[in-house]
Amino acid sequence: MNSKKNILITGGAGFIGSNLCKRLLNEGNKIICLDNLFTGSKNNIINLIDNPNFEFVNHDITKPYYREGIDEIYNLACPASPIQYQINPIKTVKTCTIGVINILGFAKKNNAKILQASTSEIYGDPEVHPQTEEYNGNVNTLGYRSCYDEGKRCSETLFMDYYREHNLNINIVRIFNTYGPNMDINDGRVVSNFINQALNQKEITINGDGNQTRSFQYIDDLLDGMIKMMQTENNFVGPINLGNPNEISMNELASIILRLTKSNSKIIFNDLPEDDPKRRNPDISLANSKLNWHPKYDLEEGLLNTIEYFKKINEVN
Repeated sequence: MNSKKNILITGGAGFIGSNLCKRLLNEGNKIICLDNLFTGSKNNIINLIDNPNFEFVNHDITKPYYREGIDEIYNLACPASPIQYQINPIKTVKTCTIGVINILGFAKKNNAKILQASTSEIYGDPEVHPQTEEYNGNVNTLGYRSCYDEGKRCSETLFMDYYREHNLNINIVRIFNTYGPNMDINDGRVVSNFINQALNQKEITINGDGNQTRSFQYIDDLLDGMIKMMQTENNFVGPINLGNPNEISMNELASIILRLTKSNSKIIFNDLPEDDPKRRNPDISLANSKLNWHPKYDLEEGLLNTIEYFKKINEVN
């Protein structure tokens, strides 16, 4: 019996999407990578293009798209860093609403299972710590981050309504801070910022006093969790947290990266952006019990892999 699946990955040329394309392609599946290249890059998938089981389609999910014979869909289409999603906030909201309605309708017509890549940002600046899936969050509906935070919350609502109204086979994962190869050098995320500043002997810029915390998971751990979630029985839809519960401050992260890169960069402090969460840490009990999933990579191991990636990117540039 041929177990090869036809899998559509929206946002497939982005950081997470391109790594997911590669993983699922290596597992023998046929991959259709859908991306409008707003934040994704063909460089991320250049080594996949010649594979006969890989197809790239330049398309924006806010416009309808259809083809037959799709078994699974991973919806990763949306800018994911504040710099990127604030460039065109209305477009970000459209991607999370009109785009999600389009891709859910596509899944319904194909009778395909569909996974939504949601985010820890739906918890906002949390008043509950660590964050469990039952926590409804503390999100500002009017701020500069709201286009993404509220957009992703609406995406989850749409997924659940299609599940209840149309019995659509869905999954929702809430992704906490993730890092690794194929990150955009200019995406403004803290890991890519710190590494590239350190490699280029530039000042390390920390927002606020640096005592705010995050929990960083390596990309391979996230992919393991997403694929396991897609393989669950139909009666478990989530949402489910996927993140590394090892919580560290921005000051600690900067110190580790300076040590690993052997950089002489100095640390400076900027103002904290509006609505920037003070603490962020996932409770992954549900992922552990339902998926038998927990992160395997420790922070330094993952950072070393990421540093090597950015060294090569900096050499090219």
